[in-house]
Amino acid sequence: MTTEKSHAPFIEALCTEIRLRAAEYASLEPIETLYFGGGTPSQLHPDDLGRIIETLNEHFDCSNVLETTIEVNPEDVTLEWLSAVRALGIDRLSIGIQSFFEDDLRFMNRVHDARQAREVIDLVRQAGFDNFSIDLIFGLPEQPPEYWSANLEIASSLGVPHISTYGLTVEEGTPLANRVERGLIHTMDEGDMSEQFRFTMLYLNEHGYEHYEISSFALPGHRAVHNHRYWNHDNYLGFGPSAHSFWWTGLPAQRWANVRHLKRYEALVRQHVAPVDESEQLGLNALADEYVMLRLRTADGLDLDELETRYGVDLLVDRVEELAELETSGFIQPIRGDRVRLTDLGKTVCDTVTARLLPD
Repeated sequence: MTTEKSHAPFIEALCTEIRLRAAEYASLEPIETLYFGGGTPSQLHPDDLGRIIETLNEHFDCSNVLETTIEVNPEDVTLEWLSAVRALGIDRLSIGIQSFFEDDLRFMNRVHDARQAREVIDLVRQAGFDNFSIDLIFGLPEQPPEYWSANLEIASSLGVPHISTYGLTVEEGTPLANRVERGLIHTMDEGDMSEQFRFTMLYLNEHGYEHYEISSFALPGHRAVHNHRYWNHDNYLGFGPSAHSFWWTGLPAQRWANVRHLKRYEALVRQHVAPVDESEQLGLNALADEYVMLRLRTADGLDLDELETRYGVDLLVDRVEELAELETSGFIQPIRGDRVRLTDLGKTVCDTVTARLLPD
């Protein structure tokens, strides 16, 4: 989706895939959220986005969609483009700012600069968006500590309604991983990363943000509706190269991922062949593990009654000692009713806590 030449066949293939999936799934559930992401949807012309939305409306029940989000890069968008997509009914943006500092952006090989990082927020407001999120990255090697606190200060002072914060991860096989292995870059140690995360929680909480999921902070009324579908184990369909889907109406649940290669994706769909690259079936045990992992990340917490009723797991029996130890150690809040919630300390070691509570 990076060149004007590639857009037409891609849009045609995407709309064809929507029609193909609709034949099987459209009658089962109405659509509650739409999300344009993965890749560079902000490089699409509004007419192309309009055609995709029109196809979805023709083949699925989108009459009660609660939220429509599109990911955008600061360097891609203009006031004219933003106004056009707002007129299509897109009512939420996810903006990949990452940092407001030039040094950070250069390190992450971002195309936009610090000036564009600030200006895009003014543009989205001029275009009529009052619901948007920005991504910020912490834990950058050799980043002055004051840069991260300043990033949070800038975002909050601009009244950004939703902030997603992510610790830098070094993916195997990437240029960054190669530089780390050669000793050219020294990554931040886990203790310092945890301290930055704890500072993030404290700072944003003091400035009115609700920490409603490990990576997600929102001003009142600005939680991401779409993301709750993942955290609640709800069904979702993904269209396009590399798109992931999950569907569960009975056991086993189905999860699949489309092929990554754009031309192969287009060729398969043109022949009315499902462009699936990987698929798996999930039994109740695997689903229970996922539910524990997903729900512990949220402020609403792990619903023990739901875990027992829907997944057949009673943690108050199966993990009573672990729950007691985690509470004593300050990683989970005292259990009240049917909920297990992490403390701020527990949020810094969420994966470790999750591992101790996963069903056998």
